[in-house]
Amino acid sequence: MTPADTRPLVAVLFGGRSPEHSVSCVTAAGVLAAIDPAQYRALAIGITQDGTWRLVEDWQDMHFDAAAMPEVADDGTAVIPPIAATGAPLLHRDAGGAITELGAVDVYFPMLHGPFGEDGTIQGFFELSGTPYVGSGVYASAASMDKHFMKIVLRAAGLEVCPWERVTDREWQADPAAVTERVTGLGFPVFVKPARAGSSVGVSKVADAPGLAAAFAEAFAHDHKVIVEPMVTGREIECGVLGSIHREPARASELGEITVVGDHEFYDFEAKYLDGDAVVLSCPADLDSEVADRVRAASVRAFEAFDCTGLARVDTFVTPAGEVVINEINTLPGMTPSSMFPRMWEASGVDYPSVVAELIRTALEDVPAAAPGISA
Repeated sequence: MTPADTRPLVAVLFGGRSPEHSVSCVTAAGVLAAIDPAQYRALAIGITQDGTWRLVEDWQDMHFDAAAMPEVADDGTAVIPPIAATGAPLLHRDAGGAITELGAVDVYFPMLHGPFGEDGTIQGFFELSGTPYVGSGVYASAASMDKHFMKIVLRAAGLEVCPWERVTDREWQADPAAVTERVTGLGFPVFVKPARAGSSVGVSKVADAPGLAAAFAEAFAHDHKVIVEPMVTGREIECGVLGSIHREPARASELGEITVVGDHEFYDFEAKYLDGDAVVLSCPADLDSEVADRVRAASVRAFEAFDCTGLARVDTFVTPAGEVVINEINTLPGMTPSSMFPRMWEASGVDYPSVVAELIRTALEDVPAAAPGISA
């Protein structure tokens, strides 16, 4: 008789119903390659643009290619997850309709960027099914994904954030002159951003009031609510945070710096993922030690302000006067091996496979430590 395989089953989720679908695919490929097969069984589950779950066998081929970005396409099969918290197995339906069991998931590892993955929605499903999962809980995910509420939480925690104006599509349609007056008060140039999108999707830099209409049209294509911020003069410094809400205090990584070069006015989607010559990523960042310590301290405070667990990347501006301004907190940052988050931890002495292993371990240990019915 073949002995039962007792390795925990890790289901890595990627793709999804988000403009960041392709970024998620590449991130997941890095994570799947780093999971230690001696310790865990890994299951690659891609989610199509319409929300169908399916097994993906060729995840190793997923990489950034401007001419053919990776996508989870519908192939007629499906993975059916259980909703009840009974420990039931995942089911697989093949193209002919036959159903087989894939085993009960011990921990979900979501690498779903943007809406329906990073905003508390998938986390709510994990909670309903009673399954441990990597990353922050429903509230932390939802509040940090929404740039408007993110700023409110950070400011309440005593952290410096960039000034902003929240604008809804209804407000813009009803009285564009009033909105323009509010935005003009911030001082141009400004950045117009969808409130709940990432990877710089839908973001525009606007030099003057006449440019607002096109920028709002672009942003409202992704969200009915946007925020407008004035440009901050400063260095773009990022910090990785790892920690557990129940077991271990959060700790900050070495810092990374992003410098945009070439023809890009800011760190947009193309500069991030498609134009390898558009940015210089420096890690560790060349910062005065006192300023660097304040960036790390602010990053940990931001992590704790949201009750985050597992991981987060905190993006800041360091002004010429040494002021630390938090731009945003990202609870499911990019995790390709070349992404800034794993690079910062590599510079801190924690290699990529060790980061992945720590995140899985934290997820498995946090849930039993939580009060009944309440997880991170």
